[in-house]
Amino acid sequence: MNDVPLLHPVEMDRIREGIAATVLGAPEGLADALESDPHGYLRLLDASRVGAEEASRLLREAVQGARAAGHSWDTVGRVLGVSRQAAQQRFAVKTADASPPAAAKGPNAPKRRTLSGLTAFNEMAALEEAGRDGWHMVGYGPFFHEVEASGHAWEHCRVTLPSTARHRRMESEGWIPVGAGWFPWRYYKRPLDPRA
Repeated sequence: MNDVPLLHPVEMDRIREGIAATVLGAPEGLADALESDPHGYLRLLDASRVGAEEASRLLREAVQGARAAGHSWDTVGRVLGVSRQAAQQRFAVKTADASPPAAAKGPNAPKRRTLSGLTAFNEMAALEEAGRDGWHMVGYGPFFHEVEASGHAWEHCRVTLPSTARHRRMESEGWIPVGAGWFPWRYYKRPLDPRA
């Protein structure tokens, strides 16, 4: 990676303006309250805190996405303007966080397995193959997807941050959301019609 910025200044300004507009515009009547109500500034403070927490979450997930796409800690650190070691210390997924969820136990528990070594570039092909064989996604994390056996084939898809309208449309088409999403992706699954 060279030292050329990945974003143009106008793109950086657009992001900053979008975040500021969202923080100021999301709480009902906040902008107007700042003209005359001291309490409005506390609401602005709280909205800014929520925005900062969300930006921090997105940054952590974007780092994990870059790592899943094969980028080194050195490259990630350069983009963030810190050393490789600083990036790794701050953003490396702890071992406990990176392990798949524990499967239910007992004789009647569904059979589960972990698809590991996955990246942003091969995960959908792995899920497609697993889905054809009757496995459906039930969880995921950095470099893995947890799948569960069923008696029919499944299809999986991922979309970038769906709007509420798109999310509702997908659900009306039979898509089932899996988890809360992994920025910038949201994952869905649906059973395939055995007659197809």
